[in-house]
Amino acid sequence: MGMNDKFKFSINEETLKKIIDRKKEMGFEEKGWDEWFNTILNSNSEKSNQTEIEKIMEKMYYERLYENWVTNFALNLNNIWNESSARILDPSNDPDYKKEDHSAIVIGSGPSVKKYKHLELLASSNYDGTIICCDSALKNALTYGVTPEKFPQFYVVTIDTDKIISRYYDDPIIIKYGKKINGVFSTVIHPSVTDNARKAGIKIHWLHSLFDYNEGKKSFNQISALMVRAQKQKGLPAIQTGGNVGTSSWFIGWQILKCANIGLIGINHSWDEDTPMEQIISHGSGLQHMPMNESDPLFEKLFPRIYNPEFNCTCILDPYFQYYSNALKDFIMRSPYWVNTINSTEGGCIFGERILCQSFKEFLQKYKK
Repeated sequence: MGMNDKFKFSINEETLKKIIDRKKEMGFEEKGWDEWFNTILNSNSEKSNQTEIEKIMEKMYYERLYENWVTNFALNLNNIWNESSARILDPSNDPDYKKEDHSAIVIGSGPSVKKYKHLELLASSNYDGTIICCDSALKNALTYGVTPEKFPQFYVVTIDTDKIISRYYDDPIIIKYGKKINGVFSTVIHPSVTDNARKAGIKIHWLHSLFDYNEGKKSFNQISALMVRAQKQKGLPAIQTGGNVGTSSWFIGWQILKCANIGLIGINHSWDEDTPMEQIISHGSGLQHMPMNESDPLFEKLFPRIYNPEFNCTCILDPYFQYYSNALKDFIMRSPYWVNTINSTEGGCIFGERILCQSFKEFLQKYKK
């Protein structure tokens, strides 16, 4: 039988009804079966590609960073024992606290922050919720007037293990406002980061970042938690990170600070479509060795162009951003029912199930005093 010949197969009535219902649910009621089947097959192929990229990225992170995790944790341990747990930031112990009344804005360093003047909008607003700054965004936020004097519930987050992150806490403007800022830090960050944060007066709060907890008792997450509990009986809270500080900050917003409404600005997890490829391949290590011929099928898998219908824009992902964005969207989809994630970046690739996309002006209007 040729590939183009018609063929017959048997199927019971109940199964056929399920297939027809599924085709209708996916918006293909008036479209041909061939088009629908091809859509499903392509979707499964994309998921397979995503899974493969995720496995590669997780293996790379583990092999490249494991020694950093262990070394940094050992150097931090005495301070972890003697400084505050992020657990004390949980406001839900107050019987009058209602999480549905509270919102947070996570501020990242994505290009949309500058493009749409989001920091200026925030600084001039009467927003009265929580500010959660990714470490790389802290200096800019303070410079543009997003300060703990105007927004008293002000937090900064670091989860990256690299020593270079310490520069984000070494600036006169951070020293100016540091005493009014709460810092949330992973136990495996480089000690120089918290050294600079302490010098600036930032209050230190520790938590565990989860990366190999699925390995059970032999995992470093398990071992480090036991070591912390040797002096801190209640231990520390733990969050998944998605490999980046933006996703970590989103987790802290609802899991630690118990805010039901989490707005995102600067969390693009992608490049604007007009970004030069030279800049894209400078992101992280190893991308410069990827295939750069745009006609190569592998190039399209590694650097896909994604159309965002919510903000009518196209963006480019690299392997890092594919890993970050897929993880964040999966976490959002599986987050508790009371968590509302609002993407107000006005760009990027964070859209889909359980993600409300709206302009930052709309967000600030809804959550004003």
